[in-house]
Amino acid sequence: MKRYFSISSLSLTGMVVILVSSCATVQEMPIQDDAADRQLQEEVTTADGTIAGDSDGVYATAMSDETLTAQQLLEQTDTVLANRTVFFEFNSAKLTDKSLAILEAHGNFVAGNGNVSLRLEGHADERGSREYNIALGDRRAQSSRQVLLFQGASIDQIDTVSYGEEQPAMLGHTEEAWAGNRRVEIIYRVN
Repeated sequence: MKRYFSISSLSLTGMVVILVSSCATVQEMPIQDDAADRQLQEEVTTADGTIAGDSDGVYATAMSDETLTAQQLLEQTDTVLANRTVFFEFNSAKLTDKSLAILEAHGNFVAGNGNVSLRLEGHADERGSREYNIALGDRRAQSSRQVLLFQGASIDQIDTVSYGEEQPAMLGHTEEAWAGNRRVEIIYRVN
C-alpha cells in the first residue's frame, strides 16, 4: 500500500511541476485583434477609403474621431469626393475603370446621406450635330446615374441634364480640348 501511495504522490507532484512550469513560460502579451480592427475599419470606410456614414447624414472620418456633416465632407479637397468630373472616350457613353471608381464612391456617399442630392450634367465635344451631342451627353449622364443607383442612391436624389456641346470646359479644336469636353459633371445639393 505504501508503494501505491508513493506512485500517486510522485504522479501528483509531477503534474504540479508541469502545470507550474507551463504557467511560468506563458508571457502576458496585450492582445491585438487585427481582424477586429480591420472589420471596424471596413464598417467605417466606404469605397473611397476615407469616410463612413449613417442615415442622418453625419459622417466620421476613418482616421479620426472627428464627426463631419455631409456639407463639410463635400468641401474637403483631399478625398475622392472632391473629384466631380468623369471623362469619356470619343462617341461613347461607356465608363472607364477610373470613372467607375469615382462614381461608386459618390454613389456610396449619396446612398448614406438622405439629405444629399445631385445633378449629373452630360457634355460632349463640338464634333457632331447639336442634336446628336445632346443625345450623347444624355447617354453619358444616364450611364453615370446607373452606377449611382446601383450603389444605393435613391432615384429621388439624382437628376440628369445634357448640355451637349453648349458648355465646353476647354476651348479649342484639338484632341486635348475635345477630351476635356467629353464629360459628366457631378453637382451636389445638400438640403
